[in-house]
Amino acid sequence: MLELRETSLAILANTDVQSKVSQLANLFDEYQAGRIALNPSGSLGSQNHWLPGRPAKPELVAPKFVPKRKMDTVEGRAILWHSLAHIEFNAMNLALDAIWRFPNMPKAYYEDWLRVAKEEAYHFGLINAHLQSFGFSYGDFPAHNSLWEMVERTTDSVIARMALVPRTMEARGLDAVPEIRDRFKQIKDDRAVEILEIILHDEIGHVLVGNRWFNFLCANDGLSPIATYRELAEKYRAPTLRGPFNLDAREQAGFTSEELELLESLSEKRVQVA
Repeated sequence: MLELRETSLAILANTDVQSKVSQLANLFDEYQAGRIALNPSGSLGSQNHWLPGRPAKPELVAPKFVPKRKMDTVEGRAILWHSLAHIEFNAMNLALDAIWRFPNMPKAYYEDWLRVAKEEAYHFGLINAHLQSFGFSYGDFPAHNSLWEMVERTTDSVIARMALVPRTMEARGLDAVPEIRDRFKQIKDDRAVEILEIILHDEIGHVLVGNRWFNFLCANDGLSPIATYRELAEKYRAPTLRGPFNLDAREQAGFTSEELELLESLSEKRVQVA
């Protein structure tokens, strides 16, 4: 019988995008059907895989060299969709990485991240299909690697991974997606709006997974979540939090009232400086 964490590592190493997406959907279905086992205690090496498996394109460049996302041209809108596709590609990889890399977590941890991986793959498919309606496909434009760089920095610590990837990097999407959605509403791209509504709904759940397991780990070790987050953010060089923040979505995603108050104060300071 196949094992979930070993199979997640193999899929993560796959360099073919469409094959990776279909394998991931099949992994979820097979696990749900009881045909894939779970061994939380197994300590896996990366078996000389180069992780994550990527296609030859897109070319990865520094953020400042990614093409501008302009809404007033077809290519500009395609560049925006391409950047979203790249985020979702990295997001399904990071979910797979969370499954195989960290042993001895509760069964629910692995099942949470398996669901996240499946949903991220679904998002990638939606976005790439819409990108193709502009005459482009994933890989046609350069992209940056900031999200995966934070995944790589946190390979040694599950609590750092939960704190700084879903709760920090991915939570930015909760703030950014409504604005992008509204821009497509203005130009009456109904399919784009529909896709972005799906993504926003699901991403709230994904950030909630990060919050759930970060708080679980803090509680297990008797740590203050806020103090621990600050320490981890400094140690692992997390990006500085900048508003405005979607506080309603973040509340739904499991941020506490104290955390939301801190974020709100950051937004107020930004307004005062501006």
